[in-house]
Amino acid sequence: MVLNYIWVAFFVAAFVIALCRLLFFGDTEVFPAIMNSTFDTSKSAFEISLGLTGVLSLWMGLMKIGERGGLVDALARALAPIFNKIFPDIPKGHPVTGTMFMNIAANMLGLDNAATPMGLKAMQELQELNPHKEKATNPMIMFLVLNTSGLTLIPMSVLLYRTQLGAAQPTDVFIPILLATTVSTVVGLIATAIYQRINLLNRTMVLFFLGVTLFLAAGTWGVASLSRVQVELFSTTLANVLLFTVITLFIVSGVVRKINVYEAFIEGAKEGFTTAVRIIPYLVAILVAVGVFRASGGMDVVIGAVAWCVEALGGNSDFVGALPTALMKPLSGSGARGMMIDAMTTYGADSFAGRLACLFQGATDTTFYIIAVYFGSVGIRKTRHAVSCGLIADAAGIVAAIIIGYIFFG
Repeated sequence: MVLNYIWVAFFVAAFVIALCRLLFFGDTEVFPAIMNSTFDTSKSAFEISLGLTGVLSLWMGLMKIGERGGLVDALARALAPIFNKIFPDIPKGHPVTGTMFMNIAANMLGLDNAATPMGLKAMQELQELNPHKEKATNPMIMFLVLNTSGLTLIPMSVLLYRTQLGAAQPTDVFIPILLATTVSTVVGLIATAIYQRINLLNRTMVLFFLGVTLFLAAGTWGVASLSRVQVELFSTTLANVLLFTVITLFIVSGVVRKINVYEAFIEGAKEGFTTAVRIIPYLVAILVAVGVFRASGGMDVVIGAVAWCVEALGGNSDFVGALPTALMKPLSGSGARGMMIDAMTTYGADSFAGRLACLFQGATDTTFYIIAVYFGSVGIRKTRHAVSCGLIADAAGIVAAIIIGYIFFG
């Protein structure tokens, strides 16, 4: 229901803003721009789904092998102590635990092409446990929020864009992004736990968070000691080695279990193709709404209002130049990427606004896109508190990015 109101609000706000531009400023180009946007974004939604078809077929085929080979089940048992605390409604040792972990791990390594198929597979498995097929369950929402919070250990794409745009030290945003995205994830986890009345103050979770903190600290220290070229080489090599290791382990586990690996892959690949087709309407709906709002000038109105309020209160409005990236990120990944590049091009890659835009890009993920794709793939219509918790995580990441930006670069 919340997503319904937000979707309608995009169109109504776009119409009102466009009408004002036409009547008061004589802008005759705004409505043609909006209509062009509807056609362009609907085409883009189909192309995204089409592009996902091959990747989904590949990874769901491999996941089917992993399931029958017992590797996913083994991973689920290993992670049971942690996931049982975060997802108390999932039966202990259920294979979906292993699938969720691989999705989260792929996201942390910046492997989007692998993360999305694994996430959709996990959502399908969670739907099998759902007694009310149109209503999101607590585990579904917790899993989705962990995705939308965007925890990333290696923000490779951001570093590469900074390199291309001439940053003196492209990796100088690495630690700030890591800190901001960690804040986003922790706040999202806590907010969802409060909604779902999950107790995180127990020995298992405290030790887990302590271990994660130490791991992040060690990783940050290690990467900070490397040069830009070494960071790019290390992160790219590590990600690809881990990814191909997973593929190999899946296939080997199937051979050891003496299953027909090829037939298992084909069966899973068929499911991937079906899923890619199923999400097209949901992608069209959310991307067209976002595109219409952008084309109407709604984003410019919001940014201008924020800048005016901050300056009226005597605050420092240096961050406003990077704000389009923050506001666009929950709506569109490609849109936010464009805003980040625009900020670095306009203000300079090493300017405060340019660096802060990179922090915004790396701190969170595309909340509405993920909700539309993940819930749409299994026919969920009642999202409950998924949107609110996802936006709370986004807000925390944005605020943390601004504060951290001023500390490191202000």
